[in-house]
Amino acid sequence: MGHPLAFILATLCCILWAVSGPVFHYSNTWQLVINTATTVLTFLAVFLIQKQPEPRRAAIQAKLDELLRAANKARPEFIGIEHLTDGEICAIRDAPEREAGKGDAEAESADASVDELLARRSGAE
Repeated sequence: MGHPLAFILATLCCILWAVSGPVFHYSNTWQLVINTATTVLTFLAVFLIQKQPEPRRAAIQAKLDELLRAANKARPEFIGIEHLTDGEICAIRDAPEREAGKGDAEAESADASVDELLARRSGAE
């Protein structure tokens, strides 16, 4: 569906449908043809879109994990957090944001909270 030829074919079908309007006197059936076709194609496209990015997403995640391993100050505990629940990920994501907005003394306590969250994650595995 993402191929240029598919786009050209879909465009030609729409043009053909529009041109055929006077022949079919712009009837309800004529309108139903394009409505049904576009609905079915949209329904099928949802499944293609859902499945398509998986290999790319996995490749991006592997690259990010490698960057975490290579970075001196990175916390290796962040590797694999994509497998956590949404709530756990939000808590881990929000902690560094809070940490960045606080002073040095407060940042140390916020830093500990990030470490605690990551330690809980490591302990749960």
